[in-house]
Amino acid sequence: MDKELLRVVIILIGVLVMIGMVLWHFVKSLRERRTPDDYYDEDSYDDRVVDEFSVEEDDDEMDVFALGNELVDGDALLDDQAIKPSPKPSADALRKDVEKKQAATLANSRRLELPALIEFSIVARADQGFNGEDLFEAFERVGLRYGSVRVFERVDANRMVDFAVASMVDPGTFPDTGLQDFYCPGIVFFMQPREVDAPLAVFDDFMETIDTLADELDGVVWDNQRQPLTAETVAQFRQILAKAA
Repeated sequence: MDKELLRVVIILIGVLVMIGMVLWHFVKSLRERRTPDDYYDEDSYDDRVVDEFSVEEDDDEMDVFALGNELVDGDALLDDQAIKPSPKPSADALRKDVEKKQAATLANSRRLELPALIEFSIVARADQGFNGEDLFEAFERVGLRYGSVRVFERVDANRMVDFAVASMVDPGTFPDTGLQDFYCPGIVFFMQPREVDAPLAVFDDFMETIDTLADELDGVVWDNQRQPLTAETVAQFRQILAKAA
């Protein structure tokens, strides 16, 4: 057989085979395709599934439902809510709201006029300074708490720090062990008036604590200029803090 004729015959056979395979897949897909009605039999179909996919009634209608011991019409409830406008604030309520905001703004501006920090100290009269054990016992008696940053703090009812007490020995912390061997020449009291709720009340507690500890530890109270604290200086601070009250 001629080679060209043989090649043509092989090509025709291949084409016929491909056509046959396509037709076979097409017929097979037609057999496997089923109509929606074939998915279930009406006699055996689960009523629960029918209920699950059943179409609900018109959404525009709302059933009457029980509220407590009374029956409430849902449509009427929606109509009432749609008809009733939201209440407008009265002129008196608006005035009080404005006054409240103005008072808050004024209080904030007054607070910014307060000193950012008040720093007083107690310096030991004895040459060796204050002993660690004596300090811890005295701090405990006046209600100061040893804090997480290793200084003593006055904590209010909301667990906020009113003021703190540090050591004059760098870095200012107190050890939690070996107290009998710890000495420092003095202790420093810090208060931030802008950060507390009642600056004047906290300052009074601040000064009372300082005076008490100065007597118990036998120390001299210094102001922020490292000069003996006078009653006039305390009165000036109280006058400044009273403006924010």
